[in-house]
Amino acid sequence: MMIKNKKWILKERPIGLVKDSDFELVNEELPAINEGEILIENIYLSFDPTQRSWLNDVPGYLPPVQIDEVVRSGGIGRVIDSKNPDYKTGDLTFGLVGWQTHCLTKPSVEDRFRVIPDLLPMPTMLNVMGSTGITAYYGLVELGKPKSGETVLVSGAAGATGSVVVQIAKLKGCHVIGIAGGKEKCDWLKSIGADDVIDYKNYDVHKELPKVAKNGIDIYFDNVGGEILETVLELININARVLLCGGISSGYNSTRPADGPNNLFSLIIKRATMQGFLVLDYLPNSEKALEEIATWVLEGKLQHREDIQEGIENCPQTLNRLFTGENKGKQLLKI
Repeated sequence: MMIKNKKWILKERPIGLVKDSDFELVNEELPAINEGEILIENIYLSFDPTQRSWLNDVPGYLPPVQIDEVVRSGGIGRVIDSKNPDYKTGDLTFGLVGWQTHCLTKPSVEDRFRVIPDLLPMPTMLNVMGSTGITAYYGLVELGKPKSGETVLVSGAAGATGSVVVQIAKLKGCHVIGIAGGKEKCDWLKSIGADDVIDYKNYDVHKELPKVAKNGIDIYFDNVGGEILETVLELININARVLLCGGISSGYNSTRPADGPNNLFSLIIKRATMQGFLVLDYLPNSEKALEEIATWVLEGKLQHREDIQEGIENCPQTLNRLFTGENKGKQLLKI
């Protein structure tokens, strides 16, 4: 049986927001699978800010997507054919499937596709029960080590990861401040438990943050980088923890590294720590996080929302939604 695949390949390195002309939508017929391979029919694709950085020809934690290669992205789908003993037809799998309708792959230790339980809706599995939830959990709980009564600040707080961090911080008894853009997103953050919210689109964060962080900042979960990080370093408490998860304000659409804050000396004065981390380091041992997250979700203590676009032809514009502020929650595309 011949399977027709439709995939986006990279044709030019994007400058700024991506354009359809940076890519080509290709139709192909997939060959029969060989020993050790599996064929996945993709159902949902995940869109995350880091995918934009993979399109730049600069070093990163994963190699850049090469010209004429399929665009890399995570996704969820079902195995429709298998010659690999670790996978059977019908398995629901998560992995780096790419912008395509089907994924023919030979899983290895390095890029192993995870078989996931078919218990919750697929968008939930890609959101709080996927790398988004794992990022929030290990970044805040394992690295941040929040204590009840501490003040936690989250930038990009209405995003998929940020909103989970806000709620976990509240579950841990912290005072939580969120930074987001627009009234709708700020209102939603308050509805899921944020104590204070700053609307960066309508207010000056650098003036507003000292007003709401009256007791200083113990943990800063940073999703945006840039000037806000510099402002935060002026307000951190002794032994504060600064967790660098992303840099959506300055890094992903640029081909050169963003300028860093000029007041890193504050880390010395406050005996604070600043640490970057990647969810890839925690995926192999994510059971602890997923068990606790699943309990919170099923008990109604952890809210989530997904922004679902449709159609493989809409991949480029779906990626841009992350940088224009159009998306509300975890950005997905249903094929």
